[in-house]
Amino acid sequence: MITVNGKEAPISPAPAHTTVLDFLRERGLTGTKEGCAEGECGACSVLVARPGVDKPTDWVAVNACLVPVAALDGQEVVTSESLATPGEPGTPAALHPVQREMAARGGSQCGYCTPGFVCSMAAEYYRPDRCPHPTSGTETGTEASTGTGTGTDSEHGPNGFDLHALSGNLCRCTGYRPIRDAAFAVGAPTEDDPLAQRREQAPPAPVATAYVQDDSAFLRRSSLAETLRLLRERPDAVVVAGSTDWGVEVNIRSRRAGCVVAVDRLPELRELRVESDVIEIGAALTLTEIERRLDGRVPLLAELFPRFASRLIRNGATLGGNLGTGSPIGDSPPALLALDASVVLADADGERAVPLSDYFTGYRQSVRRPGELIRAVRVPLPLAPVVAFHKIAKRRFDDISSVAVAFALDVEDGIVRTARIGLGGVAATPIRALATEAALEGRPWTAETVEAVAPVLRDEGTPMDDHRASAAYRSAMLGQSLLKLYARTTEAVSS
Repeated sequence: MITVNGKEAPISPAPAHTTVLDFLRERGLTGTKEGCAEGECGACSVLVARPGVDKPTDWVAVNACLVPVAALDGQEVVTSESLATPGEPGTPAALHPVQREMAARGGSQCGYCTPGFVCSMAAEYYRPDRCPHPTSGTETGTEASTGTGTGTDSEHGPNGFDLHALSGNLCRCTGYRPIRDAAFAVGAPTEDDPLAQRREQAPPAPVATAYVQDDSAFLRRSSLAETLRLLRERPDAVVVAGSTDWGVEVNIRSRRAGCVVAVDRLPELRELRVESDVIEIGAALTLTEIERRLDGRVPLLAELFPRFASRLIRNGATLGGNLGTGSPIGDSPPALLALDASVVLADADGERAVPLSDYFTGYRQSVRRPGELIRAVRVPLPLAPVVAFHKIAKRRFDDISSVAVAFALDVEDGIVRTARIGLGGVAATPIRALATEAALEGRPWTAETVEAVAPVLRDEGTPMDDHRASAAYRSAMLGQSLLKLYARTTEAVSS
């Protein structure tokens, strides 16, 4: 059973692979659109009630095209249709503030993408820590009424609206300016706003799920121990958290699984623990949750998160899933390699910690055994002070890396004491740039050193030609990234 716009709806008889998108459209909620079916356009965006960071509940926007509807068993979903407040019989509904601003400022052209934009915008509208500019909460304030006031930068409005909330929504009619104006014009929720009030109550508790249709099963156990016993019995099962990768396989490649096991709500995989010598991050915490809970405590991850896909994807994607797929172009492995991280692997017999540098064994292969899953990622402390994450891609946001480079250097008295460099997109697996690390350690952090070592970094890995970039380009970007890092550190010192 799933609660949609305040009403309970049975999931059955939908096939186990049915997405939330298809489930909603079959129920007549056609505001949820299919644009790409792989989480890149946001036309399918809906709101889900999730455990909050600053309040008991957060309204989180997710891609309905990727999430199996069975994954939301017992959960609460809001679509664009229910944002407006119904009027009295014979009178029109009162538009939601987000809808009203989109209409008033010409934010909708063909209208196809509009419901998805509205849902993503509503999630940001209800973000508890959004801090409006003093004039942005009133209809008469100049900045609020024009939508052109200045925030801290061009991507943050005077009302505290973060445009990155819309990074996963595409407008094919190129209506971004009026959409931005609408986003920067919304005020704060009123005290009687039902969705704002809903944030003060706990979200639905996770429920154990055993949904079986047509010889396919979607299963969620209540504890890690039960899940590990299930994986021992079903080593062929597909393990999912946010389904941001598996959902693409289902939609685009028509893959089906006899058994899907969900781990996204397991409490043992949703802990974030900070101790004197380590930070342990639960494998099923979403990237958005990690970002907000760490709040800049790990600067390298703080650089990574805004470049990782889009906010819609980060609201579902997890570190466990990104490492579990074993992709050589995943964005998190280079950063975690530079942080000298380890993965905690668990099965029914116990746990083991494996350095991430030893985890990958081949293209989409790892040391993880059948029946074993990633429970957590451990980042040792203290952290190196000189860090950077460089992602080379065709688009600034919401794109796949051609090359990703992560640096973590400890420079003391002008000497590179330790260097850790993680690379993605230049080999069959994410790798450490071991030769470059050795060439840097013990040498002065100077322009002469960087010029001498950059060719070493250019020769790391075995880059290949593909539709994203040539091997020569990838190698050139490796060397250039070290020069860029040095330039940035010298600029920081001089300023």
